[in-house]
Formats: sequence, C-alpha cells, structure tokens
Amino acid sequence: MTHTTIGRRTVLIASGATAATLAVGAAAPEAPSSTSSTADQAPVAAAAVCTLTKEMTEGPYYLDGQLVRADVSEDKTGVPLKLTLTVVDDDTCAPLANALVEIWHCDALGEYSGFVGGNGHDEPDNGTFLRGGVLTGSDGIARITSVYPGWYRGRCIHIHVKVHTDVTLTSDGSFEGGQELHTGQLFFDEAITEDVAEVAAYAANTVPRTTLAQDSIYDDGGAASGLLTLTALGSTANSGYAGTLTLGVETG
Repeated sequence: MTHTTIGRRTVLIASGATAATLAVGAAAPEAPSSTSSTADQAPVAAAAVCTLTKEMTEGPYYLDGQLVRADVSEDKTGVPLKLTLTVVDDDTCAPLANALVEIWHCDALGEYSGFVGGNGHDEPDNGTFLRGGVLTGSDGIARITSVYPGWYRGRCIHIHVKVHTDVTLTSDGSFEGGQELHTGQLFFDEAITEDVAEVAAYAANTVPRTTLAQDSIYDDGGAASGLLTLTALGSTANSGYAGTLTLGVETG
C-alpha cells in the first residue's frame, strides 16, 4: 500500500496549551460539541509557539458522511480513550470555533468499519464504528470518546483526523459540504502501546505489530507530527488514557 504526503502547510501547537477566549464563529445549535469555562485562560499566542508541520496522508479507509457525535466507540471492546483536540488558526493562534473535527481508526483487531476482513479477522461490520466527528466549542476544543486503536499490517497504531469548517448538519445526524482545512494522523507513545497490546482484546490481534520507529508515515517529529500527550486514567492500561493535542490549521 503506497502512502503519499500532502503538501499543504499546517501547524501544530505544543499540546496542552491553554485556549484563548477569542472565538471564530458560533457553535451550531443542538450539534455535539465541546464547551469549557474560559475563566483564567490566557491567549494561545502567549501560551505556545506555533510550529510548522506537514499534513499526513488520508489513507485508503475514509468514508464520507459519518455521524456527528462525541462518542464513536459504539460497542467496541478496548481500552477507553478520551481525546481532547484543540483547533487554532495558524496565523493568529486563536481558537477556531464551530469546526468539525472528524476521526476514524481501526478497532483492537486492526479492522476498519466498512472494510472488515482487511486485517484477517472476521467480525460484524456496520460501517460506522470508530468513525465520527464533533464541533469545536468557542474555545476551539473538540472532545471525542473512543477506544485505543489496534494495528494492522505495515502501520503503527494511529488515528486519522480531518478538520472541516462551514459544514451543514443533516437530518440523519451526519454532515455535508464545508471546507476541509486539515488531514492528518494522531500517534501514540510506544511504551504505552506496549502495555495496551497486552490487554486481551488487543492480544487477540494475530498480525505482527509495526512500531512507531518502524512506521513509514510517522517522521519522529513529536507533537509537531501528531504525537499525542497521553495521561493514564487509572493504575492499569485497562483503565484507559486521555490524549491531548493542539492542531493549527490554515483558514485562508
């Protein structure tokens, strides 16, 4: 499988930076979104340094028209994952409100919904599990609940991500239209992945695992290349992890 790198300029801000109170646009009513208090928040421009980075390939498993929802895990067994992704404008470092942050990734067995069987495992396929997106709040933050991804042949553990603006929400809970500002991937610390790989749901994956260092897409660029900051939610891998990253995108 051949992967190519998209050349559009984007930035990633050091993960965990405090979001600014400045917002771009207003959140759409009744759509899944993330909100938080703006008290005691410092401007992003003063809290972090913008770092230019390249985008990552979309890959072969994207499906249009996925659901707008904050929890994409459905009934999938796996280690809980709580993502907090902050979207900012790369020119001003201001948070980007009402942007749709969309993710998709494989399950513990390395299978993508809509493509089950591609990693050699047989399981039900509804075409929607571990796919979806959420609108950012006024602080530019999107919070998404999922499970820690598994792996498939030739790739390290990762999550695909897109950022869209000006989307139209549809009556079936999906979205359409808008402008795609960013296509990238999120990556996971190898030491944590080693612990997760021992959990029963992942140990059942019969495909050899490609490490972060062996991966053909990740370029060892840390947060600037999509490496999440992971925080344990408990004393064991089964308890899950919180993952954070700030993504900067070109808006014009």
